[in-house]
Amino acid sequence: MDSVSNNEIEKSASYGKNPSKIKFQYEDDDEQVVQDETVTESSNLEVDEDISMCDPTTAAAVDDSMVGGDKTSADYYFDSYSHFGIHEEMLKDVVRTKTYQNVIYKNSFLFKDKVVLDVGAGTGILSLFCAKVGAKHVYAIECSSMADMAQEIVKLNGFSDVITVIKGKVEEIDLPVPQVDIIISEWMGYFLLYENMLDTVLYARDKWLVKDGLVLPDKASLCLTAIEDADYKEDKIEFWNSVYGFDMSCIRKQAMMEPIVDTVDQNQIVTNCQLLKTMDISKMTSGDASFTAPFKLIAERDDYIHALVAYFDVSFTKCHKLLGFSTGPKSRSTHWKQTVLYLEDVITVCQGEAVVGSMTVAPNKKNPRDVDIMLKYSVDGKHCRVSRTQYYRMR
Repeated sequence: MDSVSNNEIEKSASYGKNPSKIKFQYEDDDEQVVQDETVTESSNLEVDEDISMCDPTTAAAVDDSMVGGDKTSADYYFDSYSHFGIHEEMLKDVVRTKTYQNVIYKNSFLFKDKVVLDVGAGTGILSLFCAKVGAKHVYAIECSSMADMAQEIVKLNGFSDVITVIKGKVEEIDLPVPQVDIIISEWMGYFLLYENMLDTVLYARDKWLVKDGLVLPDKASLCLTAIEDADYKEDKIEFWNSVYGFDMSCIRKQAMMEPIVDTVDQNQIVTNCQLLKTMDISKMTSGDASFTAPFKLIAERDDYIHALVAYFDVSFTKCHKLLGFSTGPKSRSTHWKQTVLYLEDVITVCQGEAVVGSMTVAPNKKNPRDVDIMLKYSVDGKHCRVSRTQYYRMR
């Protein structure tokens, strides 16, 4: 790897079905993303499990003691968005920003004379897009001090009569209007759900969105694949076993429990890509973001598996023509990169053999902007038989 630093949930159907392909057009007409989506169902495989590092009753306690106690991402969340650097990175993410621009500019009929709510407005770029295509009014909510900059940006561009910037938390502010026609937000975090901004969008939807109003984007999917990554695992994980001759393996345990956000070379991919869960943002409830999803990853060549890799897709299905983007390793890179979960085992697989298991995802109970992940996996192959449960925490 190149290191760079339900009310309605669609359920799985069948392991045996071939992937369907959805084309996501995210830039001008000459650039597209093609995403393979494979649906799944639960496995009945029964195996004895080796619980790695800790069991469910002690996982939270061990993790809190190892990964920094009371200091949490929630403490620094809004402050981090006060710095222009993070906004520069997001704005320069062409896949992200150009997709939103195309959604708005190429579907101006959706926005014309409509009241729009921009949740987590940042610099106000989405609000500016909406205002430019004729939105009646845009309310841009931003909790960080970037709201002050957004207000100035709105004024500099002559949209003060159309865009109202409101500084504060969505859950605490009052809008000047009882309802809005459209809610637009770029709420996705690493691993899709990190930072838990989705809950804020759902809160705004339930409080202010008019009946049959639009939430953009309206679909988000989490996907999984497996990679060979011996060199990087050796450098980032096994390094701690002997540091200048000293045993620092206690840090290795922590490193194993923290997923790494990084860019994966598509040539490292060993298996198919598996759709874990699709969320309908217009209908789902907050609790639907906590789920357990089965997976079955089939080896496409003889190789070794060192990690599983998660990524997400988003789509705007209410547009005249389907628009969206993928953050997968086979697609153009984004600032979200991919999320790498290293395995305790080095799995030797032959072509056609399967890694079968499930992934459980939920907000951390103590710090809901963090994400707890429980991964169960097993292999019964020619050269490798293993079953294990591992715990991770995005923070």
